[in-house]
Amino acid sequence: MRTRRPTRLLFVLLATLLTLPALAEEPKPMRGEDLILVPAISEGLCVSNTFQSNMVLQRDKPITIWGWADAGNKVTVSFGGNNAAATAEKDRYWKAELPALPANDQPQVMTIKAEGKTLTLDNVLVGDVWVLGGQSNMEFELAKVENGHLEIISANFPEMRILSIPQGEAPTEHNKSFPSIYQWSSWSSRHFKKGTWDVLTPEIARELSAIGYVFARRIHMATKVPIGVIDASRGGTTVETWTPQAVLRRMDSEPTKTLLADWDEKVATFDPKTDLANRIEKKKQWIQSKTKDSTKLSDKDKQLPTEVEPGPIANHNHPGSCYGGMIAPLEGLSIKGAIFHQGFNNAFSGQQGIDMYADVFPEMIKAWRGAFNDPEMPFGILSLCTAGDPQLLENYSEKMFDAGVGLRAAQYKTFEDLYKAGDKNIGFVSTYDLRRRWYHPQVKLPAGERAARWALATQYGYDRQIAWKPPMLTGMAAKDGSLVLSFDQDVMDPEDGPILGFAIAGEAREFHPATASYAEKSKDGRGRVQYDKKKLVLTSIMVPDPIHFRFAWSRNPLANLQLTGNKDVPFATQKSDDWGLEKAPLSVIDSLDGNSRASRGKIIFALKQLDRKRKLQEAQIIFQTLGQE
Repeated sequence: MRTRRPTRLLFVLLATLLTLPALAEEPKPMRGEDLILVPAISEGLCVSNTFQSNMVLQRDKPITIWGWADAGNKVTVSFGGNNAAATAEKDRYWKAELPALPANDQPQVMTIKAEGKTLTLDNVLVGDVWVLGGQSNMEFELAKVENGHLEIISANFPEMRILSIPQGEAPTEHNKSFPSIYQWSSWSSRHFKKGTWDVLTPEIARELSAIGYVFARRIHMATKVPIGVIDASRGGTTVETWTPQAVLRRMDSEPTKTLLADWDEKVATFDPKTDLANRIEKKKQWIQSKTKDSTKLSDKDKQLPTEVEPGPIANHNHPGSCYGGMIAPLEGLSIKGAIFHQGFNNAFSGQQGIDMYADVFPEMIKAWRGAFNDPEMPFGILSLCTAGDPQLLENYSEKMFDAGVGLRAAQYKTFEDLYKAGDKNIGFVSTYDLRRRWYHPQVKLPAGERAARWALATQYGYDRQIAWKPPMLTGMAAKDGSLVLSFDQDVMDPEDGPILGFAIAGEAREFHPATASYAEKSKDGRGRVQYDKKKLVLTSIMVPDPIHFRFAWSRNPLANLQLTGNKDVPFATQKSDDWGLEKAPLSVIDSLDGNSRASRGKIIFALKQLDRKRKLQEAQIIFQTLGQE
């Protein structure tokens, strides 16, 4: 996936203004450059850019405010009838804490005073603040999704406020603030306004995360409480960049240790001078090729690189980088909770990436809860979305070979483990059925609705009106050539058709699509059968003695099992076996030579043969049936 990498910053420091609305006239950014409107830390008295006019503060929790002033200065913060004082330390940093306040939709003023200077933040509300995390499918703007423009024209919610965190990197040091900025996106070839609290209007809504907007809108409409949304998502990112590097280095996880060692080697062997020479030579070759094509080049096009680059340490996916650059500036802020939608880029690392994700993701969640001083902070997981051509019965086994689906299962397993351990504030939303072929499926609004259902049911008292928890497996047993699965809730296909999505395998590890039917519960005196909708019986003519199952096991799966009723809560991607990506089918394992590309080819060929074998078997049964007639 391509990433949104900011170009070299054009530092334009405009006085010591605190908020963008205070500017008399906004300067226009130059194409390809970032334009800083307000620096992360200004001279003299200032607050973190987390705190601005138009913001929402979290209700019912202590309100922590921080900033900078001349060392030794006493700083007084006043808000909501309360005052708090702090003294600036040697590094100019100060932090003050105000008592908790209830929700308040009436605009209030916050003042910060020190040494005769007063800062005023206007139009401040008190309500619930939610953080959005993840990569481009969380970041994907409302203007780009299906029915997005319908949402945009009706996005008139003055009590909803939006803050998008600028993209930043800090793998080893944690930033304490961020700039207000017009940030250039090479992906979109345009600037995005980041680092500024804005009142939600149709124009502002255009650039907001589609999932985040619908999630917040639903909560606001149901509760009538002011809602603040802090979007800290970033395209093309991995789970390890969103996890503090110190946390990663403490982990006893072999895949994580390998990952860190690889990055450490890249950083240690990087030579800035050699890198600059290579970039100069590459640019010369590009200019030469364009000249041969008679392409007219501008003077800027002909410029050769002149500055050394920091190398791998500045890569946005360096372990801990996005945490340090985008989450750390928010550390200590009181919030309601977070939702997270990510996974695509970790799928590039195959089984090692899956194993590393399974180890790191629970630690990332724990670290985020620690960052916001709430070990029980609500955290909603949205599973990896679809990509690629759909799985069909004709290519069913072939499409099961995909690292992305293993990652999706690891996300559900993280939820399942935490939930069963008693975590009442962990949430999970499947998105595999909101499918499009592109890896940015534009069916984002239903994903946001599902996340809102979880939040409203678990955090706002609507648990009796709204279903959110996916059906969970409670048991599996092999019986008479079948697998019998037990669930904690009734399940069905929402269209009352055949249940699709299960595959089963025996000792040979050859997965084939299974026929799923309800187990019989009882029969009445007339022989009428009553079925148990909490039990499914899985069978296949290709698997006489099944021992394991997989469900929705494809990047774009053929699967439809949900909660019974009109509830739109899918059964999550999962499996009962512990066979890795290159450990099935059993017939090809001994022939794998260690070359990942060659191994992948052999496995896919073997899976295609399984599909072919199954189709021939099905055709033979049809011919036999016709012959008997």
